[in-house]
Order: sequence, then structure tokens, then C-alpha cells
Amino acid sequence: MQKNKGGWLYNIGVIYQKKGKYVFAKQYFAESVKVGQQQNNLTALGQAFVGLGNIFNAMGDRDSSLWYAKKGLEIIQSAGAPDILVNIYSSLSSIYNLRNNVDSAFFYQGLAMALTDSINSVEKIKQFQNIGFDQQFKVQVLEREKIENENKIKTYSLLAGLAVLSIIAFIIYRNNRQKQKANQVLEQPLSNLKSTQAQLIQSEKMASLGELTAGIAHEIQNPLNFVNNFSELNRELVVELKQGLDKGDISDAKSLAEDLERNLEKVELHGKRAAAIVKGMLQHSQGSTGVKEPTDIKKLADEYLRLAYHGLRAKDKSFNANMQTDFDPQIGAINIVPQDIGRVLLNLYNNAFYAVNEKQKEAPPGYEPTVWLQTKKVGDKFEITLRDNGNGIPQKVMDKIFQPFFTTKPTGQGTGLGLSLSYDILKAHGGEIKVGSKEGEGSEFTILIPMA
Repeated sequence: MQKNKGGWLYNIGVIYQKKGKYVFAKQYFAESVKVGQQQNNLTALGQAFVGLGNIFNAMGDRDSSLWYAKKGLEIIQSAGAPDILVNIYSSLSSIYNLRNNVDSAFFYQGLAMALTDSINSVEKIKQFQNIGFDQQFKVQVLEREKIENENKIKTYSLLAGLAVLSIIAFIIYRNNRQKQKANQVLEQPLSNLKSTQAQLIQSEKMASLGELTAGIAHEIQNPLNFVNNFSELNRELVVELKQGLDKGDISDAKSLAEDLERNLEKVELHGKRAAAIVKGMLQHSQGSTGVKEPTDIKKLADEYLRLAYHGLRAKDKSFNANMQTDFDPQIGAINIVPQDIGRVLLNLYNNAFYAVNEKQKEAPPGYEPTVWLQTKKVGDKFEITLRDNGNGIPQKVMDKIFQPFFTTKPTGQGTGLGLSLSYDILKAHGGEIKVGSKEGEGSEFTILIPMA
């Protein structure tokens, strides 16, 4: 029994699946995968992957269902188990059918039917080979009689063939009509699904805006303080200027006018700084135009880093972290959608600060939470690397971090859409994102985007 442990674990999972107890079924299929890998039992391993695909399909997770089913198909094909392949083809047909991918559903259903016919043919050959000599002789006599009668029934066969073709044509026509009706029925649910997806994405964007709010309030206070201080100073200079003019002291009046001019330049500088912060906030809150524009990536990366840091500081006064930056001076303005790339950076920054903050709560004395940010030119691409010395990402969840709604944060502290949206944004820019992590020591995210 130990030798086929993966097989009977799979069978127990099937029993729970038929009873509708998907959680238990999923556990046994997953255990079957482990045992199959340990014993190098490809048949049990392939069956277990297909079982997981069926469970995710029943639970509504279409992407995971398709991945596991295809993985099972790959293993069983290498193992050479045609009887199991029939079940896999049928499972894939069901999965694609629920995804409304009719072409793929028909394709795999056709494979299942063809393989079933092939298996049946092989079984018939085996049965014939086991028949004794006398029985074979009787079969040969019957075959000769059959050949003699074939000429008599050719006309009837031709008519029957035409009838079958007519029936097939009718079935195809009816299926097309049913497909059109099904598409019409599915249009409204699909529209509702797209609307819900858009609302979830907008909620994630607004959540990130909330993360920015406290940092923006801190950042905008500095230029506003300068504007207020210089405005008050200019008021005093204007009074002195008027007094000098009344006395006829032109030299002193010119000197005061020059001071006033310099102060007004500083008021303008800090006013523009405040306006830029507000503009960035508005861009972040609005939907992306999708239009690329020349952007100073160093300025964008640095500004969002400070905003994310002060945002966390506003929520937790005890938090503090070192920020070390290394910006490549060779990188000038690059063509990107700034609000989209800003959203990616903000998400990565928030995750990095969250990681070092969580580790700081339990770390021994001497731990210094640190986040490193580096930009550099790599060939015809620019690279942004963000590293932290937090707790790192557990290896068991590394493959899931870009899946929608997956999060390691406690309930209520994350939607699980941040990294998924970031992945999609970078793909739309023709870029990529890589992740490396060592549990207990920290994580590193690397972004690569074409310069053009």
C-alpha cells in the first residue's frame, strides 16, 4: 500500500469531491502530489494535479484550474497512460467550457472521444487475438458472407450516408443557434463582471491614494510654510520701501526692491513645488490616460518614496526607517505613463516599509529597518531595484504573490490586488518585474522597462 500511497490518497480526494467537500478533497489531492513527487509515481502525480484542477474549477478559480489541469496533462503524456488521458481531456473540455472558450472546449472533447475510440479498438484487437483457431475460422466465414452482401447494400449505405450528413448539418446549425442564444444570455453577466472588476481596481487605486494622503500633507506643508514666511517678510519690505520712497532715499528703495524680487522668486519656486505635489495627487486619483510622456524617473521614484514613508509615519509615530538611494545620473527623461509607474512604485514602497515595520516590532535591539532604492541604465532599458531587510517572503507563497487577491497581510490590511495590478501595468509598458527573497533577511524587487 505504501508503494501506491499517492493513488489511494487521490481516490480519497475523489470521494470527498463527489460529496461536495472540496476543502478536504483539495487537501488529499495536494498530499497525493507530494507523495507522487517523492516516489516518482508519474501516474499518481498526474491524476492528483488533474484532481486539483477539478477542485479549483468547482470552486470558481478558473485560472488555477486550467494551470493544474494542463500540468496533469503534461505529466500523464510523459507517463504514457491513455486511459487517464481521456479523463484529463474531458476535464479540460469542462474547464474551457465554463470559461466560455468554446473552441478549446470542443478541441479537448474531440481528443477525448478519439482516444476513447482508439482504446476500444485496441481492446477489440486483443480480444480477437485471444480467440481460438476454430472461432477465428468461424469469424472468417462470416467475413466472407459479409463481403458477398456488401454489393447489395451499397445503395442503402449511400442513402444512409446522405441522411447522416443531413443530420450532422442540422445539428451544427442548431448548435450555432444555441451558441448565439447562450452568448446573448451571458452578455449581461459578463458586463456585470467587467463592471465589478473595474470597481475593484478603482478601490485599490483609492486605497493607495489613502496611503499617500498623510505623506502628501507632510510634503506640502514645507513649501506652504516657505510661501507664508516669505509673504510676511515681503509685506514688511513693502512697508519699508514705501517709507524710503517718501523720504526720497532712492538707493535704499532700490536695495529693498531687489530683496523683494529675490523673495518673490522663492515664493514662486515653493508655490510651484506645492502645485506639483497637488498635481501628482490628482493624477494618482484619476484614471490613467494610457499616454506615455517624458518623465524624470529619478524625481518620480524619489518623490513617491518620501510620500510613502511619511504616510506610514503619520499612521505610526513610532516607526522609523533608513532610506538609501542611488540614482544613475545617465538616465534622463523616459517615456512612461507617470501615474501608472507611480502606482507601481508606491505599492512596492508600501510593501517594503510594511515589511521592515513588522520586523522592527519583534526584532532584537540593534536592528535598523532599511530600504534601498537604486536606478540604473541596463542596455536599452532602465532598471529600478528596491530592497529591504524585513522578514522576507516565505518560499511556499513566492509563486502566488502576483495572483489577484492574494495577500499575506492580516484581514482588512490589504486587498491583494497591488502586485497583480503592478504586474499588469509593467507588462503594458513592455517591462517585467523580478522578485528575490530570503526568509528572515529581506526581499528585493527589480523592475525593467524599455527606455523608448
